[in-house]
Amino acid sequence: MKFSSGMMKLLAGTLGFVLTLVLVFFSWMWLSTFHPGEAKTMEVVSDGSAPGLSGDENLKILSWNVQYMAGKNYHFYYDSGSGPDERPSSDDIDRTTTEVARVIRDENPDVILLQEVDDGAKRTDHEDQLEKLLALLPDEYCCHASAFYWKAAFVPHPHIMGSVGMKLSVISKYRMVDGTRYRLALKPDNFIVQQFDLKRAVLEVRLPTDNGDDLTVFNTHLSAFAHGTDTLTKQVNKIDRLLRETDTEGRPWILGGDFNLLPPGEKGDEYVETRNGVYGDEREIKVLFDNYQPVPTYEEVNGDDNEDWFTHFPNNSEVKEPDKTIDYLFLSDGTRLGEHYVIQEKALEISDHLPVVAEVSLAAR
Repeated sequence: MKFSSGMMKLLAGTLGFVLTLVLVFFSWMWLSTFHPGEAKTMEVVSDGSAPGLSGDENLKILSWNVQYMAGKNYHFYYDSGSGPDERPSSDDIDRTTTEVARVIRDENPDVILLQEVDDGAKRTDHEDQLEKLLALLPDEYCCHASAFYWKAAFVPHPHIMGSVGMKLSVISKYRMVDGTRYRLALKPDNFIVQQFDLKRAVLEVRLPTDNGDDLTVFNTHLSAFAHGTDTLTKQVNKIDRLLRETDTEGRPWILGGDFNLLPPGEKGDEYVETRNGVYGDEREIKVLFDNYQPVPTYEEVNGDDNEDWFTHFPNNSEVKEPDKTIDYLFLSDGTRLGEHYVIQEKALEISDHLPVVAEVSLAAR
């Protein structure tokens, strides 16, 4: 079959047009999404009047996934069971932010680790939720740093169709320096989906001490919906390497966050059949329990009162109370763990996660 010169020109023009559209799409996708490197220096806001650590303080640490201040009145599309809701109302965001501030004021922690803090997201009115929260807290919380782990100008998902922005944040009463974002492994998926998906991370900040041994604080949120892949294993192993490096440098550290991992032991095994592909299990997190001081401890998550350590309360009307432990703190061996607990009763109506609190003595070193 022969093609006329006119047909050839038409085919060439069509092909050129298609290639141009493809190029424009991929250029737009790349420029409008987030591509963090392996390690990136992050801005630290630290008031010059903030005190430094003397090196022998007893610090109170609070870690909390605040679920972008959405509250508990919704069953979202990504929740187990695929709920009908796409976003919280503006009024519920305001109320939940006020409640988060109330709990923080009541607890009066020295260092706060927050996960799922929105900034610039369509679903939360493009607000900087950290700035909004800090305005409700005492002035002594004057030091903070954040790292995005979901950021895009537009996500073409039918339940989103707009901008996303979500970050890890650390707030401190004490002076902070040297913020760093470390990249964690991505979930396996096609190239296009990965560009718009969450890019998990660890945020590291340092609190300088008089004796020169900075306290290093790590904040993280590991992947959900990754069961059946090696994503969580890779993420935990990366965190383990960071902790070992910090140990080698002789600096005390604290790690906290939402790990999306069930605890090791018999009690964790009970939830294996009900994880619905969302959560990992004890095999991934066991290395952290074995090598460091966990909060809650192995004995607590496997004891008769293990329900006291549940940190997750799903946004699902069929679930009436917290049902599993997936949020933790870990401490370096050079620190001493004091009183520790999960805030349950007074935080049940705020987020789908509950705050983990621990008092830590640096003097044990």
